[in-house]
Formats: sequence, C-alpha cells, structure tokens
Amino acid sequence: MQTKTRVADLRENSSDIEQRFSQLKRDLHQRLVQSIDLTALRTMEEQQLRHEFRKGAEELCRQRPDLLGLAERRRLIDELIDETLGLGPLETLLRDPTITDILINGPRQVFVERRGKLEAAGVTFHSDEHLLQVVQKIASRVGRRIDESSPMVDARLPDGSRVNAIIRPLALDGALVSIRRFGDQPLRPIDLLEKNALSQEMLAFLAACIEARLNILISGGTGSGKTTLLNMLSSFISANQRIVTIEDAAELKLQQPHVARLETRPANAEGQGAVGPRELLKNALRMRPDRIIVGECRGGETLDMLQAMNTGHDGSLTTVHSNSAQDALSRLQMLVGLSGSEIPMWYIDRQIASGVHLVVHVARLSGGIRKIVQISELQSARDGRLETNDLFRFEQTGVNEQGEAQGSFRPTGAVPKCLDRLRSCGLNLSTAFFQPIASAPVGRGVEV
Repeated sequence: MQTKTRVADLRENSSDIEQRFSQLKRDLHQRLVQSIDLTALRTMEEQQLRHEFRKGAEELCRQRPDLLGLAERRRLIDELIDETLGLGPLETLLRDPTITDILINGPRQVFVERRGKLEAAGVTFHSDEHLLQVVQKIASRVGRRIDESSPMVDARLPDGSRVNAIIRPLALDGALVSIRRFGDQPLRPIDLLEKNALSQEMLAFLAACIEARLNILISGGTGSGKTTLLNMLSSFISANQRIVTIEDAAELKLQQPHVARLETRPANAEGQGAVGPRELLKNALRMRPDRIIVGECRGGETLDMLQAMNTGHDGSLTTVHSNSAQDALSRLQMLVGLSGSEIPMWYIDRQIASGVHLVVHVARLSGGIRKIVQISELQSARDGRLETNDLFRFEQTGVNEQGEAQGSFRPTGAVPKCLDRLRSCGLNLSTAFFQPIASAPVGRGVEV
C-alpha cells in the first residue's frame, strides 16, 4: 500500500514539475519575443538567428536560477528556440530520421510511425490554440492559409515532407495533422533491393521500361510507397531530357538537371485565383517536355494526362490510389468522367489501353513493410473491359515472429508484348527472364 502511495505521489509531483516547466516556458517565450528586434531579424540567416535567440534565452534563464537546474535550463533553451523559430514540439520529431509519419489528433495525442509501426510520440501541445498556431505557420510558409473559412490545407515543409491539416469546425476534437516524411535523399534502387521491396529481375525490367519510354501508372493505397517508387524510377530517366512535374504539394525529388516543377494553388480568401492540376497540365504541354510526371491523378486532369501519353509524350509517369492493378484502371475510367467531357466509354478505354503501358502496384503489408506486389501490362480494350497480363507478383506465404509479411517475388511466365520495343532500344531481355522460378535457368544474370 505504501509503495502504491509513493508511486502516486511521484506521478503527481512529476506532473506538477512539468506544468511549472511549461508555464515558465510560455512566460519566457513571450518575454524573449518582446526583447528581440524583429525588424533586424529579417536580414539574418537562420544560423545567426538561432545564435541571437540562444543568447537571449540564456540571459532570461539566468534571471531565474532558483527555478532551473542545468539540465532543465538546456532543455528550456532548446524548446524556446524551437518554439520561436521552428514548429515547437514538432521540431524534435522532424529531427528524428527514423520517423516516417507524424499523426496528430488534437493537442494531446501525437503519434509517430517508426519502421512501419505506430507508437506514442511523447510530446504534446499546450492547447488547441498552440497547435493551430503551428499549423498556420506551416501553411503560411508556402503561401497557403487555414482558418475557419478554409479549414483544410495541403502544404509542405522545407525538407519536402508533405503536410495535411484539418481544423475546427470540421475536426471536432482539435486540429488533425498528418505529416508524411521523406528522407533528405530519395531512396536509390539498391536501397529498395536491400529492403526487399522488389526483386532484382523486377528492378531490371522496370529500369528498361523507363529507358525505353514506356508510360507507367503506379497504384497503391495511402502510405504504400507510391511516391517513393516514383522517385526511384525517375532516377533511370536520362539526364539530357526535359521533365515537367505537376503536384498538389511538391514532394518529388528528381535528380536530373533539367526539371521544371509546377505546383497547384488554392483559391484566395475571396474564392479566386485557384490553379488546379488540369490547368497546369495543359500549360505543361506548351513547355516542350520530353516527359511529364503528375504526382497523382485524382480528377479531370486524368483525361489530359492520357491525351499527353497518346500524343508524343512517351515515358510519362503518374500515380493513383487503388487496391490492385486492375482496380487502378477502373479508377482511371472513373476519373476521366470527372473531366466533364461527354466522351463515350469505348473511347476512354482505347485511350487508356494505348496510353498506359504498365501498371505497377505497391502495397503496405503485414508489419508495415512495403513491396511491389504486382507488375501488369495492358493488352487491349475489348468488350468494355481493359485486359491486362500480370508479369510479376509477390506471393505472400505467411508472417514472421515480428508479424511482418513473408513470401517471394515470382514471374508469371507471361512474355510482355513490350519486349520488342525494349529490344529496339538496345535493351536485350530474353524470354527466359520471365519464366517462373521453377523452370527458369539457373544463374541468369541481371544488371541494374
């Protein structure tokens, strides 16, 4: 009984200390902002800014020696700088390279994803207002706004991370924020091989298809790795080609020297000035692109993308949300209908069949691991149905002790009709390359 009482007393004492710490931080933060010449700060680099703020924070902390130990003072100074110049509690999470997603459900519930698994982040915001201030700071940095009249926003952080936020009155329990993080450098082909996200044969085939300028549709669910795969595949594009990218929130990191990046723009406070992906895609066709990459097809721009693929812009790439390769094509049919054009279905099917060469489907499997589970080639449009051939599949056989999906990548035995096109480009892949493993020749070599 005494032990339980001591534990309860320690928890209560710890809570009181944390509350006093938070209150002190808010007080010092207000005094710090008031003591700094904000006009002079506009001419400073970020490193110099942090230096000046650190000096000011240290001086304020020295005035409260009775309330702070050395460790607490260091923590308080770091948090004051993050609060003033950065994104407050988010800064420590954004500095952690193992975190891939940050999910905020109101000021008191913050979760992160590490290695495919969700866990509590261990940080909180002071209040709804504190969280809203951070969200508005993120939006304002990229020229976007979020308030009661416009309660949803898509934005990006300086490191390329994608942010989606929705606030009251639509979010009932405080702001909801989802941050999808991307590394400083996009994953290389060798990285995906090491993560067993695809086989060496699949990688070599996809690399050849990019070089031969096949149009590729990447499909998958939310968080399955579509953008990561798109970034990786783009690394096989020749450096002497002009690429135009179109995105809602810029997150692609292409390595080529000749990339023209376009980003959509929401409407202003008066509901004017919005520029959507369809307008950008039409303009991109006048920019002499060798290839067009659309971050995601989600509306009427799908029709314009298909027309571009069918009118000399081979080698284009895009992504779409779906549950399988076949579902991705059905979704394209639906999205074309959102263009508002009165186009018969047989014509839409013909545009898809002649414009899209491959569908690469990625999935997030048990244990949070991500893999390419299907590579399909479009064959034709017949009797109101788009016919496809699966070339490679991931066959799951179970899960390991950590709950992660186990299985193997297998060719189906179907020989792609694009093989002649690959060979005409000097990319010689033999038909044996696509034979099932059981009958495939031993020791076949693949160079990536």
